[in-house]
Amino acid sequence: MATLSPDLRAEFRPNPERRLTSRFPFREEVRYRVLNSRINKIVGAGRTLNMGSGGIFFTTEQKLPLGRNVEVAVDWPARLDGVCALQFVASGRVVRAEKDRAAVRIERYQFKTRRANAPGKGLVLVK
Repeated sequence: MATLSPDLRAEFRPNPERRLTSRFPFREEVRYRVLNSRINKIVGAGRTLNMGSGGIFFTTEQKLPLGRNVEVAVDWPARLDGVCALQFVASGRVVRAEKDRAAVRIERYQFKTRRANAPGKGLVLVK
Protein backbone atom coordinates (compact mmCIF):
# COMPACT_ATOMS: atom_id res chain seq x y z
CA MET A 1 0.00 0.00 0.00
CA ALA A 2 1.41 3.41 -1.00
CA THR A 3 1.65 6.22 1.53
CA LEU A 4 1.91 9.93 0.92
CA SER A 5 5.01 11.79 1.92
CA PRO A 6 4.55 14.47 4.65
CA ASP A 7 4.83 17.18 1.97
CA LEU A 8 2.04 15.67 -0.12
CA ARG A 9 -0.14 15.04 2.93
CA ALA A 10 0.07 18.75 3.79
CA GLU A 11 -1.33 19.61 0.35
CA PHE A 12 -4.44 17.50 0.99
CA ARG A 13 -5.19 18.84 4.46
CA PRO A 14 -8.30 21.01 4.60
CA ASN A 15 -7.45 24.74 4.57
CA PRO A 16 -3.66 24.51 4.45
CA GLU A 17 -1.86 27.73 5.37
CA ARG A 18 -1.27 29.58 2.11
CA ARG A 19 0.50 32.67 3.41
CA LEU A 20 4.12 33.04 2.48
CA THR A 21 4.81 35.47 5.35
CA SER A 22 3.89 35.52 9.02
CA ARG A 23 1.08 37.65 10.42
CA PHE A 24 1.18 39.27 13.84
CA PRO A 25 -1.65 40.39 16.13
CA PHE A 26 -1.86 44.13 15.71
CA ARG A 27 -4.75 46.29 16.97
CA GLU A 28 -4.81 49.82 15.59
CA GLU A 29 -7.36 52.01 13.84
CA VAL A 30 -7.43 51.67 10.06
CA ARG A 31 -9.05 53.78 7.36
CA TYR A 32 -9.66 52.38 3.89
CA ARG A 33 -11.06 53.25 0.51
CA VAL A 34 -11.78 51.15 -2.54
CA LEU A 35 -10.09 52.57 -5.61
CA ASN A 36 -12.04 53.40 -8.76
CA SER A 37 -15.41 53.25 -7.01
CA ARG A 38 -16.73 56.32 -8.84
CA ILE A 39 -20.46 55.68 -8.54
CA ASN A 40 -20.62 54.47 -4.94
CA LYS A 41 -17.57 55.68 -3.07
CA ILE A 42 -16.59 52.92 -0.68
CA VAL A 43 -14.70 54.33 2.28
CA GLY A 44 -14.67 53.42 5.93
CA ALA A 45 -12.83 52.77 9.13
CA GLY A 46 -12.13 49.74 11.28
CA ARG A 47 -9.45 48.08 13.36
CA THR A 48 -6.58 45.90 12.28
CA LEU A 49 -6.80 42.28 13.44
CA ASN A 50 -3.43 41.11 12.21
CA MET A 51 -0.75 42.27 9.86
CA GLY A 52 2.40 41.06 8.15
CA SER A 53 4.69 42.11 5.33
CA GLY A 54 2.40 40.40 2.82
CA GLY A 55 -1.02 41.50 4.00
CA ILE A 56 -3.38 43.09 6.46
CA PHE A 57 -6.62 41.73 7.97
CA PHE A 58 -9.02 44.29 9.42
CA THR A 59 -12.63 45.01 10.35
CA THR A 60 -14.79 46.93 7.90
CA GLU A 61 -18.06 48.86 7.93
CA GLN A 62 -19.34 46.91 4.93
CA LYS A 63 -18.34 43.95 2.79
CA LEU A 64 -15.55 45.02 0.42
CA PRO A 65 -15.67 43.85 -3.20
CA LEU A 66 -13.39 40.84 -3.71
CA GLY A 67 -10.52 41.43 -6.11
CA ARG A 68 -10.74 45.24 -6.01
CA ASN A 69 -7.80 47.52 -5.26
CA VAL A 70 -7.89 49.19 -1.87
CA GLU A 71 -5.82 51.76 -0.02
CA VAL A 72 -5.45 51.49 3.74
CA ALA A 73 -3.90 53.82 6.29
CA VAL A 74 -2.91 52.86 9.84
CA ASP A 75 -1.63 55.25 12.51
CA TRP A 76 1.63 53.49 13.40
CA PRO A 77 2.29 52.98 17.13
CA ALA A 78 6.06 53.63 16.92
CA ARG A 79 7.52 57.08 16.38
CA LEU A 80 10.35 58.11 14.10
CA ASP A 81 13.34 58.90 16.31
CA GLY A 82 10.96 58.53 19.26
CA VAL A 83 9.36 61.88 18.39
CA CYS A 84 7.59 62.04 15.02
CA ALA A 85 4.25 60.21 14.61
CA LEU A 86 4.02 57.89 11.60
CA GLN A 87 1.29 56.55 9.37
CA PHE A 88 1.55 53.27 7.45
CA VAL A 89 -0.09 53.66 4.03
CA ALA A 90 -0.54 50.65 1.74
CA SER A 91 -2.34 49.62 -1.41
CA GLY A 92 -3.28 46.14 -2.48
CA ARG A 93 -6.02 43.79 -3.58
CA VAL A 94 -8.91 42.43 -1.50
CA VAL A 95 -8.26 38.67 -1.32
CA ARG A 96 -10.85 37.80 1.34
CA ALA A 97 -14.07 39.63 2.13
CA GLU A 98 -16.71 38.95 4.74
CA LYS A 99 -19.63 41.03 6.00
CA ASP A 100 -17.47 43.02 8.43
CA ARG A 101 -13.86 41.97 7.75
CA ALA A 102 -11.43 41.97 4.85
CA ALA A 103 -7.94 40.75 4.01
CA VAL A 104 -5.80 42.75 1.62
CA ARG A 105 -2.63 41.47 -0.04
CA ILE A 106 -0.16 44.34 0.21
CA GLU A 107 1.37 45.28 -3.13
CA ARG A 108 2.91 48.62 -2.17
CA TYR A 109 3.44 50.50 1.08
CA GLN A 110 5.19 53.46 2.63
CA PHE A 111 5.49 55.23 5.96
CA LYS A 112 4.52 58.89 6.11
CA THR A 113 4.88 61.38 8.90
CA ARG A 114 1.71 62.72 10.51
CA ARG A 115 0.78 65.32 13.05
CA ALA A 116 0.85 63.73 16.50
CA ASN A 117 -2.11 65.71 17.83
CA ALA A 118 -4.45 64.81 14.96
CA PRO A 119 -4.82 61.04 14.56
CA GLY A 120 -6.67 60.21 11.40
CA LYS A 121 -6.59 63.79 10.14
CA GLY A 122 -4.81 64.60 6.93
CA LEU A 123 -5.07 61.01 5.69
CA VAL A 124 -2.91 60.72 2.61
CA LEU A 125 -3.42 57.64 0.50
CA VAL A 126 -1.11 56.41 -2.25
CA LYS A 127 -2.27 56.80 -5.85
